[in-house]
Amino acid sequence: MSSCPELLDHLQAEQHVVQLYGSDDRLLSRNVGRYLEEGLKRGDGLIVIATPAHRTSFAHHLTGQAGYPAAILEGRLVFLDAAATLGRLMVQGMPDPELFDQVVGETLRNVRRNSGHTGLRAYGEMVGLLWTAGNHAGAVRLEELWNQLLKGSDVSLFCAYPVDVFGSDFQIDAVDPVLCSHTHLLPVDPALQEALDRAMNEVLGARAEEIRSLMRANHRPAWGTIPPAESMVLWLRNNLPGSAPAILQLARIYYDSLPESAASS
Repeated sequence: MSSCPELLDHLQAEQHVVQLYGSDDRLLSRNVGRYLEEGLKRGDGLIVIATPAHRTSFAHHLTGQAGYPAAILEGRLVFLDAAATLGRLMVQGMPDPELFDQVVGETLRNVRRNSGHTGLRAYGEMVGLLWTAGNHAGAVRLEELWNQLLKGSDVSLFCAYPVDVFGSDFQIDAVDPVLCSHTHLLPVDPALQEALDRAMNEVLGARAEEIRSLMRANHRPAWGTIPPAESMVLWLRNNLPGSAPAILQLARIYYDSLPESAASS
């Protein structure tokens, strides 16, 4: 599997990646910044649908990049507010296909016209707002609308959810529809694997290697490309419910204590 930076640099049209960032969005800001920066270098059109704090963070990352002021002035880079944009396309608690095309589709078409014949890179976190509000069905429906828009297009999409991989939201029943609607789940941090392995060894003892073998044998290809550590968390919650809470609680402690963690660097 490609590393996260390589994947973001070379993301292809119709690819749809997702990042789960929990309460710490520093890694998200760096990844989105890199994704947008690469688009600027390529001359791609860019659309960012994000919260005010994230828009500020992404714009700060791009400020020193060549071509950033021109991209803004020429309408090749457009920032939209996630909550306001989401409000324009919801009907009775669900995203409406016609309104989605009028709001998001038309914005992409305008950016495409301003960008010439290059590709388009989009970032969106409206799905994350729906998820946080408990409207998981609405988030999945919005992912479906995005995928319909991506099909046969020159657009790649990066979206994000404030989901903690150690938290109760990150379990198969909740996230399976989300994972299946993406081509890649970006890894939280390489340090997550180290923390999980250490916790599994401590809690499971001699059974740890046997459990790892079972995980590898039962990986779910319908999830597209999912990083091994995140796959381990889901497998543990679904198949080892008696031990999973202790493993994940200990793994969180180990993960948070690693000074070289990418999330805290």
